[in-house]
Amino acid sequence: MLHEGILGIHSLMRWILLGLLFINIFRITVESKEEYDETDKKFSFWITLFTWLNIVSAFDLYILGPNGIMMIRNQGYSLNQVMNSSWLRFWIIEHPIMMLIAMVLIIVSHSVSLKNMNAKNKLKLMNFLYIIAIVIIIVAVPWPFRLNGIARPAFRALY
Repeated sequence: MLHEGILGIHSLMRWILLGLLFINIFRITVESKEEYDETDKKFSFWITLFTWLNIVSAFDLYILGPNGIMMIRNQGYSLNQVMNSSWLRFWIIEHPIMMLIAMVLIIVSHSVSLKNMNAKNKLKLMNFLYIIAIVIIIVAVPWPFRLNGIARPAFRALY
């Protein structure tokens, strides 16, 4: 029961994070000629907060959940078996690594927001990091149209 709740929260936070990223990328693209203001700071804070919350729930799912390390240990999968199975490789290696890379980019973008630099350059760099992060997230999400074993419902919190 706890695992399903954390999984639902993890899925819901993904949608919140994607929404915030899309809105902020659009905002920065449109307003990039303006100064770095309080709205930019708030968006950066909220995106970073949801990133950290998602990381915490993801680590719990990966370490304690039935589809992460516990699955390898309980099923006795070898590295060769994991690498030769597309769905095992996705869940054990690809998804966690790509998401960690995206999360690091978002956190680095927040640290850029705190630096004292030219506002236009700051916004451009933040936008660049956000765009790379969102592309990685979109590739790493187990969308419903993915292969068997990888595909998951779009709104996991509702199932």
